[in-house]
Amino acid sequence: MSKLAPFLTRKAEAIAARQADWTGTPGTSVISVKASSKVAGITGARPTRMGEMTIVSDSAPGLAGHALGPTAPEMLMGALASCLVHTYLIQATLMEVPLDDVQIEVTGTLDMAGVVGLPVTTPPRIDPITYHAHVETSATAEQIAALHAAVEDTCPVLFTLRLPVTVNRT
Repeated sequence: MSKLAPFLTRKAEAIAARQADWTGTPGTSVISVKASSKVAGITGARPTRMGEMTIVSDSAPGLAGHALGPTAPEMLMGALASCLVHTYLIQATLMEVPLDDVQIEVTGTLDMAGVVGLPVTTPPRIDPITYHAHVETSATAEQIAALHAAVEDTCPVLFTLRLPVTVNRT
């Protein structure tokens, strides 16, 4: 039995319930997600609300921050890492791949010159972004390859970063 078997059993029940809900009522699988942030007075730290949780984001001391929390780019990398882990869990459940552990490390490179007003030829963005998936399982090499492919095909944050999206200011 895999170390995550009890959780994956609960996950399978939840997935089956969502599949039944969403198959029976088309359109209910579409969800809205929301986040908000503000400056916390003279500290410059930014309490950022995501769902029902608040995480403090801050800058490094080199940009007058206090390192009270992750930077916004680190939060983006964290969102990708978390979504990838969750997608591995979902796909392993759907494919009946036993899992003992899943760990994701995401790295990226960001040229901060444009952020601080220096002349640049390209807008500031994290590029490239690379992730390493460490999956502990007793599954066969073929099952693991299929799991990686399924994750690549279904991770919403991964797709949001890979494909152009519309971002509007209102």
